[in-house]
Amino acid sequence: MRLLFASLALLTAAPAFGQDAGQTQFVTTCSACHQVTGQGIKGAFPALAGDPFVQGDADAVITTVLNGRGGMPSWKADLTDDQIAAAISYVRAAWGNTAPPVTAAQVAVVRARSAQPVVRSMQAH
Repeated sequence: MRLLFASLALLTAAPAFGQDAGQTQFVTTCSACHQVTGQGIKGAFPALAGDPFVQGDADAVITTVLNGRGGMPSWKADLTDDQIAAAISYVRAAWGNTAPPVTAAQVAVVRARSAQPVVRSMQAH
């Protein structure tokens, strides 16, 4: 019972912007690995709380969520741009993180860019 109340308390200690949608999306999609506290599981899933990567370049974070990395699944086929933006915005402002939110429009741009085929030149250098 204590664990339930502690989890509920953590869920209500979120930042103001996008709190409901972002927090709900994070809990539903990401917390099994990264934990409700954002602390991750040492040696398995990285902590997001205080992580310079999630607070850094928004496009890099969006790309990672869309395409996955390491053991992280790709979410591009399962989540909308709005859902991804909400979850990332929540993570970038939760647990002491201080990065600005991302928009669905930013996610759409990164999604479109990552869908473009890579054309490699066959010219000798």
